[in-house]
Amino acid sequence: MSQYQIITPDVEASEILKRSILVVQPNVTLSTVSELKGDVINSQVDVVFVDHGLLLGGKVDISEGLNFIWNSAPNADVVILVNSTEIRYAIEGINAGAVDYLAYPLMQSEVTLVLSRLDRELARKNELSYLHDDFWNETALQLVKTSSPLMREVFSMVRQMAATKTTVLLTGETGIGKSVLAKLIHSHSTRKDKPFVSLHCGAIPDSLIESELFGHTRGAFTGALKDTIGKFGAAEGGTLFLDEIGTITPSMQVKLLHVLQEHTIQRVGSDKEHVVDVRIIAATNDDLWAQCEKGTFRKDLYYRLNVFPIPIPPLRDRKEDLASFAKTFIQNCNLVLGKDVVGLHPKVLAAFKRYSWPGNVRELENIIERACILETEKVIRLENIPNEISALSSATLDTQADISIPLGEARQNVIDQFEYIYLTELLQATKGRINQAAEQAGITTRQIHKLMQKHKLKKEDFK
Repeated sequence: MSQYQIITPDVEASEILKRSILVVQPNVTLSTVSELKGDVINSQVDVVFVDHGLLLGGKVDISEGLNFIWNSAPNADVVILVNSTEIRYAIEGINAGAVDYLAYPLMQSEVTLVLSRLDRELARKNELSYLHDDFWNETALQLVKTSSPLMREVFSMVRQMAATKTTVLLTGETGIGKSVLAKLIHSHSTRKDKPFVSLHCGAIPDSLIESELFGHTRGAFTGALKDTIGKFGAAEGGTLFLDEIGTITPSMQVKLLHVLQEHTIQRVGSDKEHVVDVRIIAATNDDLWAQCEKGTFRKDLYYRLNVFPIPIPPLRDRKEDLASFAKTFIQNCNLVLGKDVVGLHPKVLAAFKRYSWPGNVRELENIIERACILETEKVIRLENIPNEISALSSATLDTQADISIPLGEARQNVIDQFEYIYLTELLQATKGRINQAAEQAGITTRQIHKLMQKHKLKKEDFK
């Protein structure tokens, strides 16, 4: 839960800030004081709104007042409240490290705009803290680096149950990465040094799936030339991933239920019971409960599988991660194809964000691979992606208004999108030369670096 602190003698401004903050973040911890002295600063505070006069006090400059706050709360973001005739103090404060300012008398729209920017900054800080956590192993860091709140929730669930023996049910559409998540769970479990074995239940004929899972003895059926241990035997001590579990037959459902209850298997052609120690992770793109209601899937098996369900959102609901996914797939293609593609043209990214992605992450990966094969330039261009997607980039900016969010936030989203497009094309034109880019844009190199950091752009990608 985020913590906000308001420090100003202006009662009206304090009330406007309180109301606005509670609208944006109803569960926030909020405190207000009228003076900046003593131990008034909460050491755990995330954001401080402070009057510039209180910051100055009898000090030489505003940076001393800011340091007074940061000595108590080193990670706090500071927003300076300043009279409209004394904006120079706000500029001095921002140069000294404050994140933003608001001018008296406070306007609701401006407060909302600043709050939306702060919310994104807090999310970025939380992401960095989350990634620096010792839980994730080195190979998982790129996978769990997400800007999507929905996927954060998924990875949070993985953290909670990875080390247990609990049976997991992964649900969601085809192509969302259920097998990748299953491997992530296994690699962070106490079984990580044991086998991870997977079986696509829908790809195995009904007549063979029992033998495939449990193994068979020699001569058990025509073609059984030797004993086999099956997938359960191969996964002993480790994890067995059963993809498309909803496709197995009723008779196979009974046998799998027995394994989950008794932890024993019986190989085809044998009446001997074998004890198994295997963790089950099942996955489906079907509605298993609906199948239970129709009588095509056993409810008792459903309850056994659904001990810890993890629903995975489709790509259309986590478009915040599109650029990150694309970058990863491009890097992989460069290695395999010997290419030197550095990213997506802004119009391609804009088209990607308008597309509904029925094939989810797998579809994106295939489109990137095809584009990398065709591309002769440094960035993937519209002409190298399918027509049904490139046609969505008829405009440079997404002009469809999202009226479900406040005007200030919607305005900021458009500004952010324009900044990204402008900055990308500027860096392409200047081949990543920061001084030249800053001069052409009419801003300082420090501002260029700040914008590049905000939009996760690197100059090396444009050289």
